Parts: sequence; C-alpha cells; structure tokens
Amino acid sequence: MRWRGQQVGATDADALPGLDRWDALVRTVTTPEFAGITFHEVACKSALNRVPAASAMPFSWTVNPYRGCTHACSYCFARQTHTYLDLDAGHDFDSQIVVKVNVAEVLAREVRRGSWRREHVALGTNTDPYQRAEGRYRLMPGIVDALVSSGTPLSILTKGTLLRRDLPLLRAARAQVDVSLAMSIAVFDDDLQQSVEPGTPTAQARLETVRAASEAGFPVTVFLMPVLPHLTDSVAALDGALRRISDAGAVRVVYGALHLRPGAKQWFLQWLARERPDLLSSYAALYPGSTAYAPKEYRRWLARRIRPLMRAHRLDGGEESEAPRDSLVPARPSASLELPPLF
Repeated sequence: MRWRGQQVGATDADALPGLDRWDALVRTVTTPEFAGITFHEVACKSALNRVPAASAMPFSWTVNPYRGCTHACSYCFARQTHTYLDLDAGHDFDSQIVVKVNVAEVLAREVRRGSWRREHVALGTNTDPYQRAEGRYRLMPGIVDALVSSGTPLSILTKGTLLRRDLPLLRAARAQVDVSLAMSIAVFDDDLQQSVEPGTPTAQARLETVRAASEAGFPVTVFLMPVLPHLTDSVAALDGALRRISDAGAVRVVYGALHLRPGAKQWFLQWLARERPDLLSSYAALYPGSTAYAPKEYRRWLARRIRPLMRAHRLDGGEESEAPRDSLVPARPSASLELPPLF
C-alpha cells in the first residue's frame, strides 16, 4: 500500500477545509484498498468525551476513535458532526475519515489520573469503532486494554464483524470489569441493506458475529433500529428479523423508529427520492419540516406490532427511549400519517 504522509503542524495544500491547518494532523492517507476513501490521521489531545448531563443516555462517558464512517448509512444521526470540521454531512461523512491514531495512549493517561472515578465508558455511540478501517489501524485493542487496566467498565455497540477479532480480549476483560456487547442490525433484506447502508456487513454476517459473541459467553443485545417506516416495519419483516436474532443467540432487543436529525435528514431524503420516490409523501407526513422524530402515533403503532413478536421469540428488551408505559399504550393513528395496516 502507498501512504501519502504529512508532517505534524504543516499546512497541507491538499487537505480538506477545516483540516488544512490542524496542528494535530499527522498525515493524509489514500490507498487502493479503500478506493474513494481518504483517512486524515490526527494526534488527539483527549480521548474521553463527557456526555451532557441533560442527556437521557445511561452513561456519562464515550470514546470515539474515528470521525466519519465508511458504513455510509444514509440515516446515520452522527452525520451533522462532520460539519464541525467544515466537511459535509453527506458524501464527506462516508469518505473523509478522521482517525485518532494516538487515542489509546491518550486514554491510558486519562484513566490513570487520580480524579478518574471509573465510570462506565460507551464505545460506538457516535461512529462505529469497528468500521473497516479498524482492520488496519487496530485502535480498539489498545482502548479496551486502557479501560480494563484502570478498572473501568465498558460497552460496545457496533455493526462491524471485526468485533470477532477482539472476542478473546473482551472475554478476558470480563474477568476484571463489566463488559457488554451489542450489535446493530436494522435491515434484513439484502438488497435494501446494500442500498441504504452500502458499507455495512450483511445482516447474516452480523448475526454470525452475534452467535460468536454469545458462544463466548456474552449476553448480546441487538439494536433493531432504525425501523424504517413502510420499508422494514411490516409484520413479516419484523417477525423474520426477530426470529433470526433469537436463533443467533441474542437475549435482548432494543428497537426504535427512524430518527432524521439535521444532516441525516437531507441525505436520507435524497436516498428516498432516488430509490423510493413513491414514499416521499408518506415521509413528509411522518417527518414534516424540521421534525426529527417519528410521531407518538407511529411509535405506539410500532410498539403494538413488535412487542407481541418479541414475546413470541422470547426476547427481552423494549423501545429505545424506555418511555413511560403510558406513552406506549395503543392509540388510534391519525389517518394523515398513512400508517400501514396493523395486521
């Protein structure tokens, strides 16, 4: 492979806006192995990210070794974060990947501090730590080792089958700290999956990873999300997905309807206009204007549909927001939302 290097602190005339004068930029890398992808290797100053106190997340800290993601999921909520680097939330997010090459070393220093309280750290909450680039950069073993050596519990959420590489490491880590694993599988139709998230492993490959993690002793959670209205929310699609998840050995499912936050919304609607223009009016009703979340009527409708199927397949879990029970009480949906029939 041919790597094109840059000196730390230098001005790179070929770098993208927002990265051309980064003091932290180590080099910019292109290689035939990742056609169309550019990696911007940076030396990060910090690794731990504190989750805002107002967040509903059940953890306070995250680590993100990569910014941008070659999974290229058209609905990815993290797309807008690329605009902070003067990159766009669409193609740049998929193809201009920032790699924090020293993240493990920086993390090790941070968790050795006397002030560190060994709070739970979540990996994979923004971009995927096991995207394809991890096969080359191998940042996760060092991250896991830094956390485990300091007695810090961790969780991993991924769509990447590279997780299997680190199962022996993670299994050994469980003897010292709490380690939880979750696999995200949103689309089980191969053609739709390759269209809407073209850089991800197939659903079957991810299910095989779930099975491998289960056989390694992990009680695996599967994130069946986002559920795509009119695309993956039929009884047949949900039942088939839950059956395959259960057969793979997962014990818990977290489901949730599609979010269309700024950045992701524009990119997903472009995909929809190109691939399923017949659904544009339905999505306009579900996500009008700047609305990012599916309406309560749809979420209640989805709960009525999916919860009996989860029970039938003996899967624990529930809706992602863990909303109060009364918010999931079945309600008659508004006709204006053009919901599919329940059965």
